[in-house]
Amino acid sequence: MIKMRFKSIACFFISFIFFSSIMSQVKWPAAKAPVAEKKEHIRQIHGDTVMDNYYWMYDYFGKGPDSALVVNYLTRENEYVKTMMAGTENFREKLFMEMRARIKEKDESVPTYKNGYFYYSRTEAGKQYFKYCRKKGSLSAPEEILLDVDLMAEGHSYYAVSGMTVSDDNKLLAFGADVVSRRQFRIYVKNLETGNLYPDVIENTQGDPVWSADNKTFFYTSKNEKTLLSEDIKRHTLGDDPAKDAVVYHESDNTNYIGVERSKNLKYIFIGSQATLSSEWRLLPAENPMGVFTIFQPRMANVLYSVNALDDKFLIRTNLDAINFKLAECPLTLTDAAHWKDLVPHRTDVLLEGVDEFKDYIAISERKNGLIQLRIRNLKTGKEHYIHFNEPAYMAYVSNNPEYHVKILRYGYTSLTTPSSVYDYDMETQNKTLMKQQEVLGGFQATDYISERLYAKAADGTSIPISLVYKKGFQKNGKAPLLLYAYGSYGISMEASFSSSRLSLLDRGFVYAIAHIRGGQEMGRQWYEDGKMMKKKNSFTDFVDCAKYLIKEQYTSAAHLYAQGGSAGGLLMGAVINIAPQLFNGVVAQVPFVDVVNTMLDESIPLTTNEYDEWGNPHQKEAYEYMKSYSPYENVESKEYPSLLVTTGLHDSQVQYFEPAKWVAKLREMKTGNNILLLHTNMEFGHGGASGRFDYLKDIALIYAFMFHLEGITQ
Repeated sequence: MIKMRFKSIACFFISFIFFSSIMSQVKWPAAKAPVAEKKEHIRQIHGDTVMDNYYWMYDYFGKGPDSALVVNYLTRENEYVKTMMAGTENFREKLFMEMRARIKEKDESVPTYKNGYFYYSRTEAGKQYFKYCRKKGSLSAPEEILLDVDLMAEGHSYYAVSGMTVSDDNKLLAFGADVVSRRQFRIYVKNLETGNLYPDVIENTQGDPVWSADNKTFFYTSKNEKTLLSEDIKRHTLGDDPAKDAVVYHESDNTNYIGVERSKNLKYIFIGSQATLSSEWRLLPAENPMGVFTIFQPRMANVLYSVNALDDKFLIRTNLDAINFKLAECPLTLTDAAHWKDLVPHRTDVLLEGVDEFKDYIAISERKNGLIQLRIRNLKTGKEHYIHFNEPAYMAYVSNNPEYHVKILRYGYTSLTTPSSVYDYDMETQNKTLMKQQEVLGGFQATDYISERLYAKAADGTSIPISLVYKKGFQKNGKAPLLLYAYGSYGISMEASFSSSRLSLLDRGFVYAIAHIRGGQEMGRQWYEDGKMMKKKNSFTDFVDCAKYLIKEQYTSAAHLYAQGGSAGGLLMGAVINIAPQLFNGVVAQVPFVDVVNTMLDESIPLTTNEYDEWGNPHQKEAYEYMKSYSPYENVESKEYPSLLVTTGLHDSQVQYFEPAKWVAKLREMKTGNNILLLHTNMEFGHGGASGRFDYLKDIALIYAFMFHLEGITQ
């Protein structure tokens, strides 16, 4: 015991000396950081009084008296970033060109067959966007360009296309376009015979048009212009005034998201309404667009379900008496839960994530031990088999399968060392064909890299999976830099997938690791339940425990450990540096959700009411006190934080710019020590950053250069 303790102390001392040596080598320009103005604002609720000196930063989109002050502050912060990172400018350009050079600029997707046409997208050398195309009947037929997004995006700093859908007669294309990056799409309709756009332009939508069977009517989701909530499903007929479009469904519960879709067998239009804990579906025969939608099963407390249509029955994925979900079936005419019969029963160790239906088969996506497996079931014989995958950490998923009357399943596969791959799988013969694998230029060899799956023990004894990858030659001596990434919210599982840009980290000696913390759904639905609401702090402590484990196992040390997360993962970053700032040399928080209490108190902010079941409703005292106890902005203290790079977008509709801006201002006021703090605001984009194929690499280059500078890596 004495020897062990002495060894630990000695290792810590050596690590501290090495850390101090590295830090002494890091040189930053002697520039003065911006200081935000303070304006008194008092929040009073539940008998609690809080002074918020930076509340005025909310003002930009309100165009109020402080809007110019907000833009001025963000601009000064950007100028500070430019000054502090000036010494890395050439290196960033080198990184950008290096990452871009791995991308095959002239490329084409695997064609997908639907209703007599092969659909595909292609890119051209030097172009940022895609051309969406089709060929009739055969791949040797003449090409039709449905949308040339390179041409459409001219004159726009941001351009995104969504919801492309072709009418049953193959003559009309409906699609959404967003030129601001606030996820407010205009819907357009293009005549594919003439190439002309119809005058029907529909504003402020989700960008999800769904055609009925009459080739002139479609349904779409309309948004509240202020809160951006999806509130109405509307019906539009070509030639009619969009302002007079009929509301076929209005969602009165502002905690629900809604959407519209069409069944794969083309027989039904579905409207879905879902919150975190319950859902409800409506349906309408696609051949009768002027009809009335009927409820499939009225919403039930704490019950989620979704519906797939077969020719003779419906399939229902549900958590009714099944926390990890099960697959049920019911007749076409008796859809309420009393008539649901188990087809794939509930299992405590397997999460049933989804189902893709075909006339004679279904493909079921299941997650066991954190990894996806695909289960194929013959609907006629009832026989089943699995598609198995052999790597320790990977991502597999059912891809685009629009045709109902086929026996070929298209699925995707990737891992930390395997580029994105597309397979066609014959569900009858069980033969698979590799249709395409992402081509990584520049001499990439998958065998040069090694991936592992580890398990760290959380403080409460729970085993937390970690997926990691490094280049051959890595030595476990605590000297290697390591980037630890996580998300941990909304039940979204972080997959161990390939990234060609990540090679620029690995080739310079970094280890890359993903902590599959609670709040995701990697280990089943309970994994999510244990990382939200009043258990949210498990996400933060899991991440800290994963960091400690990687240090203990000498994959890295505190002198070389970096953390990264975005959006709700940015909340994670803010929380862990309040809990354990000493563990990290640098942290990257992208579009971080860090002002939890104030955002969740303001129902006018996009997404707030939708997410009460994720974070809690702070109008309730218990929820308020709990989220206040971890919200990064509320818990900034006078202490030494690691070096921080914080990024945001002025037009972000998911996590609005003022959250990271306020947080950085408060950190500047409170933090001690000389570690760097940078806030970079993209003044033209939103939550997802740049829209082009290459421009986003500039943001990655900035992030990598920030960490490389802290490591003393200069080339």
